[in-house]
Amino acid sequence: MSLKRALKIVFDRVPDDTIDLFTVFPGLRRFFERRKLHAVLRTIGDLVFAFIILAGLFGPQDPKRNCILYLSWGLWWPTIVLTWFFVGRMWCGFCPFPGAGRLAQSLGLSLNLKVPRFIQKNSPYLSLFLLCLILWIEESTGIKESPRGTALLIMAILSGATITAMLFPKQAWCRYLCPMGRLIGVGSTLSILEFRPDFEKCKTCKTFACKRGVGGRTGCPVYLGAFNIRNNLDCLICGHCLSLCDKDSPRLNLRSPFKELLLNKGRFITCSYIIPFLMGSQLVRFYEDSPFVFSWLRHGNGLETMLIYSGLLVIGFLYVFVIIKLGAIFFGITEDELFGKFSPMVPILVPMAFAGELAYRLDYAVRYAPDFFPTVGRQFHVDFLLNWTFTVPYLTFPIMNIFILASSIAACNYVLYRLAVQEFEGMVPFWRAALVALLVLYTGFSYMTFMIPVA
Repeated sequence: MSLKRALKIVFDRVPDDTIDLFTVFPGLRRFFERRKLHAVLRTIGDLVFAFIILAGLFGPQDPKRNCILYLSWGLWWPTIVLTWFFVGRMWCGFCPFPGAGRLAQSLGLSLNLKVPRFIQKNSPYLSLFLLCLILWIEESTGIKESPRGTALLIMAILSGATITAMLFPKQAWCRYLCPMGRLIGVGSTLSILEFRPDFEKCKTCKTFACKRGVGGRTGCPVYLGAFNIRNNLDCLICGHCLSLCDKDSPRLNLRSPFKELLLNKGRFITCSYIIPFLMGSQLVRFYEDSPFVFSWLRHGNGLETMLIYSGLLVIGFLYVFVIIKLGAIFFGITEDELFGKFSPMVPILVPMAFAGELAYRLDYAVRYAPDFFPTVGRQFHVDFLLNWTFTVPYLTFPIMNIFILASSIAACNYVLYRLAVQEFEGMVPFWRAALVALLVLYTGFSYMTFMIPVA
């Protein structure tokens, strides 16, 4: 298959046109089927996390003498954000956080209780609260300058995943409570990959082994099963179901990155709350270095900083929430006969939410990259690494931010076009679509205003 054909399908106007990568690359299927390869990669991740935790707790506390800060905030975070677009939630299949919990379960240290209905029903709110807490800690406590604080934050998330595994079977944390997984799931609605079953083959299934397990092998770690997967929000793309399915149903599809946005149309409550919170927090985080607001805030005590930052997060959320509601009014259609009520502005703004998080994380990664190897040299007394540095031109940051933001605005307007002209053909007047487009540009201008001080 030619690259031209692949690119055509990724950006084709036909949303259901996909390529099954398992058919095109049989070796990729074998990789997912061989669970030992996953175990090796997870073990490597576990070892890296163990190093970060130990070096953060017991290593030098001078930021210029401890490399775990850049490993955590400069490499790990940006890599996670990039996976949203390229591989969806596949990173979750190798995530180190459930590692200790899996070990405890293998040793028989789990109570195997049924996940309470309260957690299942309110999981979007619970995970959003935890995500809000993490971002609040990140920005209001100066944790990115504290190796021990960074290690403690990682340990807190690790403890949550481990305790949950010791109470409930499989990976209840990943399905219902993980704030990172919830964020990645929402971002993965923009992914060029999707893990889906062949529903025609699933109709003839009698065992549902992908969910229940078979022959002593457990089923889907997040209680789904291949036949239940219809979006990228919950599936970890771990491939666990491949070896369990006797119908050859699971598929790893290359698709248009806009396909799921157009199909979902913002009708899932997870996206409806994550997107405005994420974008609101981005606006606040980008504006953090502005001399007009935070110059005096940085000189306040810790409690003042935390309280004021809490208020700013609320304001940021409400600001974007109002934009989303206003966009729905402009669009004019908020209910569909097939699937009920939806929020048209949510899928339209997903590309900008992805771009904002990517720009913010890359800003840190690029800004502190020149000092990574010298920091390693100072930490481990490797003198020749002290000279392994370089200079990042000043214009790199505004150019990078403008390019990312401009691309996202174009993507937002493309989603708007698809929704207004094709999905609801003849139902959305041109003037309404034009108002929404202006609102997208206004939101992009808000981002640009806040990005410039960072640059």
